[in-house]
Amino acid sequence: MAAIEEVTEAVSNLHVSESHKKNRIQVSNTKKPLFFYVNLAKRYMQQHNEVELSALGMAIATVVTIAEILKNNGLAIEKKIMTSTVDMKDESRGRPIQKAKIEILLGKTANFDELMAAAAEEREIAEGEEQS
Repeated sequence: MAAIEEVTEAVSNLHVSESHKKNRIQVSNTKKPLFFYVNLAKRYMQQHNEVELSALGMAIATVVTIAEILKNNGLAIEKKIMTSTVDMKDESRGRPIQKAKIEILLGKTANFDELMAAAAEEREIAEGEEQS
């Protein structure tokens, strides 16, 4: 009976860690343009109040740029920055390599919702002018 309880507990703990990752964006240098990630981060902050940006190796500079854009526009505050190295396998040579990793946790600023509403209003005005 104890084994079943352990499994049940492990499954419920797994679920908790899974839900924590709903607001994580894993940034790549090659897959999407910079502002795709900026806009996605805004949407995640609207839904979850915070967003975790994560990157490996050469994509670290991109994550830092995204975080700085959001901070400089008054949309985000830095909550936590974590750096580490990750053991990976080099695809071409098949040997283990270490890659740098960064995770930046950003939260909404007090006036995030106001700024987002103002930006949406500006877009509506601009679209109205285009049509007339």
